[in-house]
Amino acid sequence: MSAPILPHVVIIGRPNVGKSTLFNRLVGKKLALVDDQPGVTRDRRLGDAELLGLKFTIVDTAGWEDEDAATLPGRMRAQTEAALTGAKVALFVIDARSGLVPLDEEIGRHLHQCNVPVVLLANKAEGSSGDHGLFESYALGFGDPVAFSAEHGQGLGDLFEALLPLLGDTEEVPDEDEQEDYAYDPKSVLKFAVVGRPNAGKSTLINRILGEDRLLVGPEAGITRDSIAVDFTWRDDAGEARPIRLIDTAGMRKKANVVEKLEKMSVADARHAIDFAEVVVLLLDATRGLEHQDLKIASMVLEEGRALMIAINKWDIAEDPSALFNGIRAALEDGLAQVRGVPLIAVSAMTGKGLDQMIATAFTLRDAWSQRVPTSALNRWFDTALEANPPPAPGGRRIKLRYITQAKTRPPSFVMFGTRLDQLPESYRRYLVNGIRRELGFDAVPIRLTLRSAKNPFAPK
Repeated sequence: MSAPILPHVVIIGRPNVGKSTLFNRLVGKKLALVDDQPGVTRDRRLGDAELLGLKFTIVDTAGWEDEDAATLPGRMRAQTEAALTGAKVALFVIDARSGLVPLDEEIGRHLHQCNVPVVLLANKAEGSSGDHGLFESYALGFGDPVAFSAEHGQGLGDLFEALLPLLGDTEEVPDEDEQEDYAYDPKSVLKFAVVGRPNAGKSTLINRILGEDRLLVGPEAGITRDSIAVDFTWRDDAGEARPIRLIDTAGMRKKANVVEKLEKMSVADARHAIDFAEVVVLLLDATRGLEHQDLKIASMVLEEGRALMIAINKWDIAEDPSALFNGIRAALEDGLAQVRGVPLIAVSAMTGKGLDQMIATAFTLRDAWSQRVPTSALNRWFDTALEANPPPAPGGRRIKLRYITQAKTRPPSFVMFGTRLDQLPESYRRYLVNGIRRELGFDAVPIRLTLRSAKNPFAPK
């Protein structure tokens, strides 16, 4: 099946408000030239953009200028106007620092005449210098502006929430067999990173899995500096060959203890390795138990949206192993309240104990992390969950939850639509997230749940 045609989101605005910087930010590459002088962009530039799971074609346009149609600026404006034809959304960018100017108002009048939904984006809104322009922008008549900084990447979440009703409603989610962009191949290479404090045995563990001294090891902490990826093939219980990319990382100490530039770079490299990975195993030292730094590393992995598992290494020399295991399990339930039931496995890099179980669990976790629930099945669960435990009614007015859809996978991300969602208690939100994990097979992987008003503020009045 051919790839789906993505909706066009067109960036509109006067010169030098940051349109090309915004374009580069959304495509993730410096494709458009950016300079302080106005008029650098002269023609339309298209790029594939993805914002928190929303996929669309972003269109950069020349700055809108009030010039004769025969001049170069006039022809550039004609190109900009042509870009609006067939567009799904217009991103109207203003400069929050300089405030509204007559040309902004002229662009606004033109957009009001077009049959294209408009998201007003107040760029350069970092700090307090953009507050005045932000308030002024309400006069354009496009509702609440999105405070944004294309230069620093601030406001991406707010932009996502503004675009979601226009690009990602339930009706626009393709059927299961049409979701080509979410295709997941369970036989693909598993990207599996090993993280932990210094000297937890990460490199020794990988050497044991590989069956060779591939990585330098020793009793000194901090031998590994660069994140090192090694490809190998593991055979499961059925004898099937499963490709894996193992990623060894530098040990992560408490931030206050990291003072040398080289170690700072190594820790930063380890963070990049987590970003690259699909499943991350946090390796503990059985002789030291669970420490606060371990919980900080685990929380960082979950915040990045990666599937997490925890392995207790050096099990062959652990004292009172049963009490140790139960104690760590209880501490994890308290310290990682955002995700219950993270897999905990006892291993030994020296003897090989538990390594096959660890790898098999990693594949299972990736399957859960990558799965998509059909919207119909998701809403059947949703209706049952609401019936079993209706949302509260603060002040005597019930919060209405209308429907839910899965916006993306890896990590599983859901968007729930309703009214008065700003008053929904965090406890009820946790009830829904835990229900998704328990009833829909997501186990202990991190889940994102975004709340959105069901009303479309950009719909024609």
